[in-house]
Amino acid sequence: MSSEPEPIGEAARQALEKELADVRGERDSVAATLRDSDTVGDLADGADELQRADEVQRLDARISEITTRLRQAADVSRPSADVVGVGSTVTVRFEDGTQDTFQIGAVADVLDSSLITADSPLGHALLGHRAGDSVSYRAPEGQLTAVVVSLGGTPG
Repeated sequence: MSSEPEPIGEAARQALEKELADVRGERDSVAATLRDSDTVGDLADGADELQRADEVQRLDARISEITTRLRQAADVSRPSADVVGVGSTVTVRFEDGTQDTFQIGAVADVLDSSLITADSPLGHALLGHRAGDSVSYRAPEGQLTAVVVSLGGTPG
């Protein structure tokens, strides 16, 4: 595994920024429930306070992870128009004659079926290829081939 930051596309960047805003909001809500350390309470209050403090620490750690990822990411601003890479939109024709258009991303998005990751079997096989190239990849159904029809366009 490389020590270089992995690139992320605009959709992944936006998803991380939204998650960061959500986690910061949750952290602020939990932190607002913490009492001043001079307040005296019973043991149950103390245990509840410790749980909330642990939750603030967990949220702080996630905020740090997201912030670091966003800061270090090499933004995928202009994928090559000639060669498939992370950030590329590629139309592929499968063996059964069907065609589909995908965006190659660094991170999966379960809500976006037009996004495939660069480390998935098909995504990995497509990397570095050009329109007209045939690629082979292993899928649950076995060894498959597909042809790169074009680069660019709209996924979906």
